[in-house]
Amino acid sequence: MITKSSLPAARALQPPPLRSGTVRIASIDVEWTKNYRIRNGQRPFCYSVAWLDLPAGSTADLTDAPFEWTSVYVEEPDEMDTMIRHAAATVASAADTATIITGHQFCADLSVLEANAPVDAVPALQQAREQWRQRRDADPNASHYVDTRYDAGHLLTNPSRRLVDVCTELGLDVTQPELLRASMPAWHRRWIDDGQVEGRERVSVLNLRHSVSTGYVAALTAGLAQRPDTGLNVNRAIAEGAKGAWDWLENPIFTALLEDTCPSATAELSPSKAPRRPAKRRSSMR
Repeated sequence: MITKSSLPAARALQPPPLRSGTVRIASIDVEWTKNYRIRNGQRPFCYSVAWLDLPAGSTADLTDAPFEWTSVYVEEPDEMDTMIRHAAATVASAADTATIITGHQFCADLSVLEANAPVDAVPALQQAREQWRQRRDADPNASHYVDTRYDAGHLLTNPSRRLVDVCTELGLDVTQPELLRASMPAWHRRWIDDGQVEGRERVSVLNLRHSVSTGYVAALTAGLAQRPDTGLNVNRAIAEGAKGAWDWLENPIFTALLEDTCPSATAELSPSKAPRRPAKRRSSMR
């Protein structure tokens, strides 16, 4: 597996130490491929977690809110079980150390992980799914889930709940240059089939942007933070927080987005967040 992190290598797959006097948000996002020809054809291959520690008892400015992060990507398809084990351990660690665990339509991420999980990883994922289902009855002062697709409605007026649209309405610029020339599955195939590093790096940055921006939305949803009136460029936060992790962050296509806050491009969803295609109707003819 390929693991990138803001944390020391020995601690990359563990949560960072909890800062005193803070409220922790753990934001997790999973990417997977889809195959509609077979049942449960989704195969996870990449996930990331962003850890935001915000000051308790005050409203933080997201511009100044530091975050730690870890990104995991399979190097070979047969590493999927190992990646799922690490993802399940991350979910469990989030429940142990964070006040808010968040994802965008996180129920889908957990479902796909569990459907493909080795036996030893299933209990943690089942527990997480149950906690997600009970999130609206949970104690807001104890560890609980916030799903930014379903729980941020009090901040929104537009009907769309795509992450890019939610972020744009809340003044978070999440322009996705990774999807301009090819889709996420295409970039992933270029990595798996041809070893094209740029494909993997584009997907990794896209996935980390999902985690970081979802964490920001959860902070706004819970009233723990605010963003500047001029908006917040999430790509700039990624460039600073993950500096040196991937060459893609130095690509002119990416760096062109860093000078000013620009409106989020309406880009296609990665398949792990896209609506499922309706099943074909069976013909009554025999």
